Amino acid sequence: MNGLMMQKQLLISSLIVHADRHHGDTEIVSRRVEGDIHRYTFRDCHRRARQMANALTSLGVKPSDRIGTLAWNGYRHLELYYGVSGMGAILHTLNPRLHEDQVAYIANHAEGQYIFFDLTFLPLIEAIAGRCKTVKAFIAMTDHAHMPKDAGIDKLLCYEDLIQQGSSIYSWPILDEHAANTLCYTSGTTGNPKGALYSHRSSMLHTYAAALPDALNCSARDVILPVVPMFHVNAWGLPYIACMVGAKLVFPGPALDGKSLYELLEAEQVTLSAGVPTVWQGLLRVTLRKQISNSRA
Repeated sequence: MNGLMMQKQLLISSLIVHADRHHGDTEIVSRRVEGDIHRYTFRDCHRRARQMANALTSLGVKPSDRIGTLAWNGYRHLELYYGVSGMGAILHTLNPRLHEDQVAYIANHAEGQYIFFDLTFLPLIEAIAGRCKTVKAFIAMTDHAHMPKDAGIDKLLCYEDLIQQGSSIYSWPILDEHAANTLCYTSGTTGNPKGALYSHRSSMLHTYAAALPDALNCSARDVILPVVPMFHVNAWGLPYIACMVGAKLVFPGPALDGKSLYELLEAEQVTLSAGVPTVWQGLLRVTLRKQISNSRA
């Protein structure tokens, strides 16, 4: 006999719905590739994720299609986290730190349909565009004013133009929780990179577990700055965790040097951050210099 109490599939889309409903006014702050600081809310993110789901549907994207990203941590990447996975497609994060031959191999092996990219990675896109056999178009994650001129890339689309074409009226489909939601490939291994396919269920269970007091101990009182890249094991789940608990998100974009991180940590009153030791060594040097300067003042 099966229990039917609160019978519901564990789906990624439920996280952004929850964040909108219960923490809609909580901020998401991003340092953009364009150089400025962008601010909006979980409610805005949910609306634009729905628009992106509609826009991708109009491009012919179907459930289980792989949608690639070459992007830093930022609000547009977050919209794709929810818009792509929420509609039943698979978000395929590409690691821009790999050699271009490996990036091209991964894109072809995954049979990606579209690739979204931050302008920082335009040279990499130019290098691999002609080698990606299944990719129907590349989408620059910027507005019309910042679109690259004469990039030499066939079927180059603008993110903001694309998202404005999509209606904000969208009902997230009820998917099988065992369906794939994200795809990441290994690096630094023998042979070619290998794909790791996450399911909605596995990502949701990880989100619940990682937020617990004996793990990351996250709550709506936190301000979370993920330095670990969103192209690396889903930024350790922090984009999902923040939505679940309603924590403010702060994205560093491409500026991962100690000075830039220090400025965001201080300005946004960050309570939790995550990254590799190399990042914190750069931040430590900045902090020590400031302490020495203050002691001499």
